[in-house]
Amino acid sequence: MKKQIRPLIWRWHLFAGLILAPFLIIISITGAIYLFKADIEEYIYKDYYNIEAESKQLPPSDLAFTAANSIEGGEVVRYRPGENDTRSVEVGVTDSSGESFTVFLNPYNREVLGIINDSTRPMEILAALHSELKAGTFGDRIVELVACWTIIMLISGLFLWFPGTKEKIKGVFTVRFNKNARITRRDLHAVPAFWISGGLLFFLLSGMLWTGFWGNGVQQLVTASGTGYPPSIWAGPAPESDIVAEDIADVSWAAEKMPVADSDSSSGFKQISIDNVVKTAEQADIHPSYDIFYPGTPEGVFTLSVFPPKAQDEATIHIDQHTGSVIADYRYDNYGPLGKAMALAITIHKGLEFGIFNQLAGLIICIGLIGMVITGVYMWWKRKPEGRSGAPKAKSITEFKGVFITLIILGIIFPLVGISLIVIFILDRLIIRKNDKLRRWLNY
Repeated sequence: MKKQIRPLIWRWHLFAGLILAPFLIIISITGAIYLFKADIEEYIYKDYYNIEAESKQLPPSDLAFTAANSIEGGEVVRYRPGENDTRSVEVGVTDSSGESFTVFLNPYNREVLGIINDSTRPMEILAALHSELKAGTFGDRIVELVACWTIIMLISGLFLWFPGTKEKIKGVFTVRFNKNARITRRDLHAVPAFWISGGLLFFLLSGMLWTGFWGNGVQQLVTASGTGYPPSIWAGPAPESDIVAEDIADVSWAAEKMPVADSDSSSGFKQISIDNVVKTAEQADIHPSYDIFYPGTPEGVFTLSVFPPKAQDEATIHIDQHTGSVIADYRYDNYGPLGKAMALAITIHKGLEFGIFNQLAGLIICIGLIGMVITGVYMWWKRKPEGRSGAPKAKSITEFKGVFITLIILGIIFPLVGISLIVIFILDRLIIRKNDKLRRWLNY
């Protein structure tokens, strides 16, 4: 049975690989670089980040005022205290046209160390390229589809390369350099793929948590399953709000769909000072790498968002902008089992959870994926006949019920895969089968 199915699996594996190759190279290279985001930015902005410690820092309100006046028509939207005595303060400011800037200040003397247009930050551009190919929602869907099909390629690849007999076991676990060039090329593609397949699968699935279709669906599932937000995180009853945390601040994945309660606008108080919010943060026993996002409306809240290296230190805290009281305090310990698993998966994906070892493991997987793509394309190019794809003869997938059912299941689990299969079917019937050149090249 395996010999009968093998040509079909090989055919799908080949064409999927050729289509995905350029996207996988882009995602792998950008991902490998982004693993070292903190180290790279520490070097690029060292003159903005590092200061000499002095006796006493100025009030946050003074620093926020200075930052706002550094940008024409500036309005403060975010405040980030220095993580220690030798780290500058970052203030997020928008100008009159809505452009976003980060102002770096020395908290001891109010000196503006530098101003960055956030849209031009190299790592932000890299992140947009990695997650959505800098093409917005359309790019996000393409990246998600590429990740889904790469999972299918991993499954089909393991099927193709796992030996049917014990005598060929070396072709899975080690590269056979003592064989002919064709076997060596095959092993150079298959053996590294075998060793990194588990890690690559993890990175693909964890990366898909950020996608706007599948990732959003998983978030809704986590929340609807009752493992989302326990009522105990709110000072009062859980709010019934259409506004969620991701609408007002950059928060952790587990908190993105968290409903946001309104500030008490009937209290008669004016908006509290950022000085009071920082004091509340200092008393909240949170990781010092927190950002404070300003409320956008009279009913909005101050949001303390902690995006630390370790998932266990994550926190999202909402503070009433009029009374200064904590409305909600949502931390890793409050996450349900699924929420904790997702949080850990994301920090590992970003190369943060286990420090340099995490970064190196991610780098090896990215390099391995690049190698898989290059060796796969090279192997195909060396083997294919001139003017033909070199793919096995096309057979109807409906002849193989197991494969057909598996694709249906994958199409349900990953809806974009299901949609792409329908598109492929339509193209096959309306275009490919009616074009003799395409039929010959594709070996119909």
